Amino acid sequence: MSQAVLFTREPVVNKKRVITANRLIAHGPNIPSVTETLNTVGKYWPEQYPVFLSLGKLIPTPELMDWQIPPNALVEIPAQTLGHPKTQALIALLQQAGVGLCLTWYRQGMTLPPDTNWRFILIDGRKNPTPHGAPGLSLAWGLSDVAAFKQAVANGYDGGSGWFFLNGASPAKELAANHVQIIRLLNLVRSNGEIREIENVLKLDVALSYKLLRYINSPGFGLMVEIQSFRHAVSILGYDKLNKWLSLLLVTASRDPGAAAMMQTAIARGRFMEQIGAIFLDNAGCENLFITGAFSMLSTLLGTSMQAILDEMLLPEPIIDALLYDQGEHAQFLRLARACESFDPSILIQTANDLHLTPEQINQAQLLALGFADSLQT
Repeated sequence: MSQAVLFTREPVVNKKRVITANRLIAHGPNIPSVTETLNTVGKYWPEQYPVFLSLGKLIPTPELMDWQIPPNALVEIPAQTLGHPKTQALIALLQQAGVGLCLTWYRQGMTLPPDTNWRFILIDGRKNPTPHGAPGLSLAWGLSDVAAFKQAVANGYDGGSGWFFLNGASPAKELAANHVQIIRLLNLVRSNGEIREIENVLKLDVALSYKLLRYINSPGFGLMVEIQSFRHAVSILGYDKLNKWLSLLLVTASRDPGAAAMMQTAIARGRFMEQIGAIFLDNAGCENLFITGAFSMLSTLLGTSMQAILDEMLLPEPIIDALLYDQGEHAQFLRLARACESFDPSILIQTANDLHLTPEQINQAQLLALGFADSLQT
């Protein structure tokens, strides 16, 4: 796998920590191999938001133009390569083709080529407290936590890129009333409760019912008929499949205005694990993998300990073992999903090798998961 092309990713967020784009980092031996891989996965390309393509440690060269570039793609150009003739040639070709450009690793006082339209500027926020002089929308990278992001925005940054929002969670507290209600609903379904009792819970929160039906009727579910009610959903899907979609209600229950990126991360993890799990497990096992990934962010999303949350829920042991102890048959899949969230692909490569997965399987599952998670954010 060391010579193959493998993707990792991170989100791009605005000042309010709402996702506005995704950043895809291609790790490969050369530009032609990256281009070939990009064309291979074109049918899985996420279309909801713009996608920044980083070429990792490679020098951008005109061979990238062999890629059938999607309309929502932007290409990153590292500042260190601006003097390279082939990078200069690529920039001209990209601009002629109308492809958006992002200048990465910008530093104050740099001499930039004339007549280049930089839509975004990615800056190491650790070394550059302010984006002074940035010739485009400035994004802070490398921030440690939410507090550092807030300071960057106060200093003039337009947004950020990275996983800073995974750090700096709220102190532990009791579950909020709306979270308790959803957990009650999940437990009823998990224990095959009476439909009338479940419907009574849903009637207490009209917004909850609407959200559930919106998820079930989303394109990602792939149903041929529109579900009109919970009773209809049970008749079409059965209780087992509903567990997966009810889990989304809990993941998206946070009312923190900055939770959107965490929700997207949780759902993308779950969908990725489900996609990869299909190679090894039956449908029930895959749905439990989805729940494991989706629930992996609950502690941060709901502002309380994972132990306190799981103590209230009726969940299979493999899910609990993975979430609490990083053990059991689901844990390695969760480690794989988390490894996709690193700029350094070494852990992803090792974990994929342990599971005997190919780069094609990893890349396809990751792009499908990203597209699915993005589609639920609207």
